[in-house]
This record gives sequence, C-alpha cells and structure tokens, in this order.
Amino acid sequence: MATRRDTVWLLLPRQLRELPADLAAVVLGVLLTLGAVFLPVISDTPLRIAVGLAFVLFLPGYAFIAALFPEAGEPPDAGDTQADDSNTDAEPAAPARPTPEPGTTAAEATPTADSTLSTARDRGGIDGIERVALSFGLSIAIVPLIGLILNFTPWGIRLTPIVVSISAFTLGSVAVAAARRRDLPPEDRFRVPHERWLADARSELFEPESRTDTALNVLLALSILLAVSSVGYAVAVPPQGESFSEFYLLTETTDGELVADDYPSDITIDDRPELVVGIGNQEYEPTNYTVVVQLQSVTTEGNTTTVQSRTEIDRFTASVAHNETHHERHTLTPTQTGTDLRVKYLLYRGDAPATPTAETAYRDLHLWMNVSEP
Repeated sequence: MATRRDTVWLLLPRQLRELPADLAAVVLGVLLTLGAVFLPVISDTPLRIAVGLAFVLFLPGYAFIAALFPEAGEPPDAGDTQADDSNTDAEPAAPARPTPEPGTTAAEATPTADSTLSTARDRGGIDGIERVALSFGLSIAIVPLIGLILNFTPWGIRLTPIVVSISAFTLGSVAVAAARRRDLPPEDRFRVPHERWLADARSELFEPESRTDTALNVLLALSILLAVSSVGYAVAVPPQGESFSEFYLLTETTDGELVADDYPSDITIDDRPELVVGIGNQEYEPTNYTVVVQLQSVTTEGNTTTVQSRTEIDRFTASVAHNETHHERHTLTPTQTGTDLRVKYLLYRGDAPATPTAETAYRDLHLWMNVSEP
C-alpha cells in the first residue's frame, strides 16, 4: 500500500510535490470550497458555510501576502542583547581578535558589524502573526474588488462567477508565491513549522506532565469544540425572521419588461388582456399556492363595498421554494359586461375553499375595469 501511495505521489507534477505546506493548505481549501459549492451532495450541508467563510475571509489575502513576502520574518534580537548585557555571572568574554589593518586583504574579507546588521535588515519578510492579521484585512479588501469588476462584465455578481474568480486569483497568487520562494536561499524562505507544532500538541495532549495538565487540556479541547459548534450553528441556522408571501400583478411592455403599471381598465368582452401574477415565497419552507380569479359585480356606499355577484373565471396552482419567486402569465376572460366591475385575485396557501372570498384568502388583489360590447 505504501508503495502504491508513493507511486501516485510521484505521478504528481514536481511543482505540486514541492509546494510548501502552507500554500498546499491554501490549494486544498480552494478545492474544498469548489466541492462544497458545486457538488449536489455537499452544497446543502453546513460544510459549505464553514469552508465558504474561510474561502472569502482568509485564503485570498493569505495567498496574496505569500506572493508579496516570500521571505521569513527576522525575529527581534533586542531582548537577546539586553540579556547578554545584564548577565553579570556569565563567563568572561574571549579576548577580542586583532582588527585587520584597513586597506589590506584581511580587512576586506572580515565582515563588520554594520554589514551583518545590513544583511539581516535586507530580509523583508514578515512573521506568522503579521501574515494572519494582514490576510484577514486583505481578503476583506480583495473580495469586494473582484465583485466590483464582475459587476461590469457579462457574468455579473452571481455565485458561480464569484467563486471561480476568487479561486483563480487565489491559485494564481499561490503559483507566484511558490515561484518566488524557490528563488530564495533555503534559509531565507518562509516556512510554517507544522511538524514542530504537531509534535508539541501531541506531547501536551498525550504526554502531560501532571494530572492538572491533563484536566486543563481536556477542558481546553471541550471549550474549543463548544465555541466552534456554537459559531457553526449560528452561521448554519440563522435566526428566522418574519414569514410572509408576496402577491402582486404586473404587465408587460412592448420591450418585454415587467412593470406595475398600465393595467387594463376599459375593454370589450371579446378582449383578452394578459397579466402576470407574481408570488414570492418568504415562508422559510416550500409552499403550495392556489390562485383564484373572480369577476365581481359590487356596489359601494361610502367606505363599504358589497359583492352582488361573483363568477370564477380562472384558477391555477404553483409550488414555490423558499426565497424564490414565481411568475404566472394569466389571460383575463370577462364573462359579462358592465361598469365598475372588480377583478379579484385571491391567494391561498394550499387548497382554496369551496367558496373563495377575500375574508378566507391569505392575500388578495383587485382591478377595476369597464367591460363593454365590441
């Protein structure tokens, strides 16, 4: 089995096999995000949210920082100097070597303190803590810029273009970072000491020095697990807001645009005006709707409207998922003539009752129109 794994590993391109551990983790994070977004089995699970947050808030910035700063950060040495100066019990320093005479070959070959300090300062890298902090900040700046650019392209700001664009930017930055690190001497390259971290963690967890350390390790692990679980649940199951359904009527212009204007008001009994009935589901669950269309003859006295007669002229159903909108084209077919006739649209969740009325409907709309002979 080990031989087979080694064979598969050797089949990978050399650039992938030699990729530093932190950059390989970034590539793995991008691949996980692509799978969580586009694979049907995973796209509806909380894993999509977990990897999506890291993908948006951390990975692009980290890859960009890695491309800008391939060098390792220079650790501060001021403390060491102070410690050496304050250590009065230390052994006497060795006698100073004679200083070569200026202008000779020995003087040119001997490095001075100023040249050593200058060489150390030439390493323009940053340490791990700075990288992490800058990664969050740059990610928050990079992702909106990518969205702004997409807004002026034919693809627009949609899920697939955004995921593909951020992935391309991140992987491109990883490629630049890997190339720049290979060009540096091995001692100057930035490395994540993951092996030492794993060894230290294994030692703390499985080889504690006392029972107190064991109890503290267990408590720390439980606290981290509880914190991660709480944040994951809060992100995956956001608090549910008010549930409602949208119900509206639209007309279509000559340009094919749907507008809430130019409703038919004066028609003949032979006319067949077309309207678009809109249903928006904000019920936090898939919902089946029934729409009943009635032509009503009414009388109005003051603020009171009384229905004299009602005739059902159409009925249709629609199944709408949460946070989705359904548009149904509906053709009006008047069955009688008259003035101030009311076309009533009644929306029900589920089936409509035997006698649909505005009092039993979940939502209702109406239009006033005059119907005459041709």
